[in-house]
Amino acid sequence: MSLPKTVADTAALLAAQGYIADHDLATTVHLALSMGRPLFLEGEPGTGKTEIAKVLAAGLGRRLVRLQCYDGMDLSAAAYEWDHARQLMAIRLAEAGGVTDRSELSNSIYTREFLQARPLLSAIDPDLPPAVLLIDELDRADEPFEAFLLELLADFQITVPEFGTVKAKTVPVVVLTSNRTREVHDAIRRRCLYHWVDYPDAARERAILSVKAPAVPAQLSGQVVAFVQKLRGADLFKLPGVAETIDWANALTYLNKTELAPGAVDETLGVLLKYQDDIAKIRGAEAARMVGEAIEAT
Repeated sequence: MSLPKTVADTAALLAAQGYIADHDLATTVHLALSMGRPLFLEGEPGTGKTEIAKVLAAGLGRRLVRLQCYDGMDLSAAAYEWDHARQLMAIRLAEAGGVTDRSELSNSIYTREFLQARPLLSAIDPDLPPAVLLIDELDRADEPFEAFLLELLADFQITVPEFGTVKAKTVPVVVLTSNRTREVHDAIRRRCLYHWVDYPDAARERAILSVKAPAVPAQLSGQVVAFVQKLRGADLFKLPGVAETIDWANALTYLNKTELAPGAVDETLGVLLKYQDDIAKIRGAEAARMVGEAIEAT
């Protein structure tokens, strides 16, 4: 599928896959696609950063290649690894066949046949269909790993010392995300278009709920959004994201609730909040007060 030609087309592409983007986000995504630049998304967990890569892959008809970053991740897990077992077997077979020249043996085992592609190399493999590459939660990886990404983000290629350079035939759509548990290096930021993905306002969150949780009654949906919007103003260890709003609205619907009530909120806070200290702070009188305000606001 061809890339969208306008910001409106980009917003429509995202909406067709169930992602309700505001104008600023749709503009940044459109520019990243049009300019062939990586897209760097920062924001709180649960604001929909990862989902953007998924819906772009679905909307553009491309394969999604995901690299989930973690502490201690190395090159062999992220980019490529030589298949040492097969290389050793090939050497033994060659020697059995009478080949003893070390240079010839070395050249024969450092070929594409023995190179195992991990996500980064797979995303730019010229022999594979175009991809959307998601480098998820880059802030969880070690800082030295970012240096390896610079060549990929600038030139969409990876240099393998023993083999050569692998360069993309079709520029992949690259989406990097960060929850900002640490600062990502400026060299990465300079190679990307940047957008901060914030929590949605009430109107957009209601629109998201109508798409992602259509079975939730309209009255309950409005009250859930009003409650969550107020909750995000509280001093909590972890504020609920959009995913938690959707889960909570569905959970209340499964319990046959058609409107918010303090008892139902207390019983289901574990769907919305993920830390006991936060639950204890909200449960009871505070939840009852917020329920009243949410109902009044809708």
